[in-house]
Amino acid sequence: MDLSAINWIAVFVATGAAFALGAVWYGPLLFGTRWQALVGLTDESIQNANMGAIYGGAFVLQAIAVIVLSLLIGPEATMGEGALTGLGVGAAWVATALGVTYLFSQKPFALYLIDAGYHVAYYTIAGMVIGAF
Repeated sequence: MDLSAINWIAVFVATGAAFALGAVWYGPLLFGTRWQALVGLTDESIQNANMGAIYGGAFVLQAIAVIVLSLLIGPEATMGEGALTGLGVGAAWVATALGVTYLFSQKPFALYLIDAGYHVAYYTIAGMVIGAF
């Protein structure tokens, strides 16, 4: 793995795009209300949470994932190749791993669809951004 081959601007933009997607995906316009009910969070518990730690931690974890995705995609990929690789990672690795966990923890299928759908979209977009740079 050649870290010097990473386009750090692409990593930052892709991480930001994934973070922005999460804000919309888990916001009230798309799946936020349903997701909140499925995981058992109340408005009060969200207001009392340490949102700085949550958002900061999420950003760092997404950045790590995007860095590794960038290494997988490589510096010569096109936007389409990056998107296809991201789709493959999101659907074949992340969504299936979540599926196994959700089956054994007996979480609702609707929750799986929301969470796995986010990750498939997130990796696809991140891969597209990486390939575009």
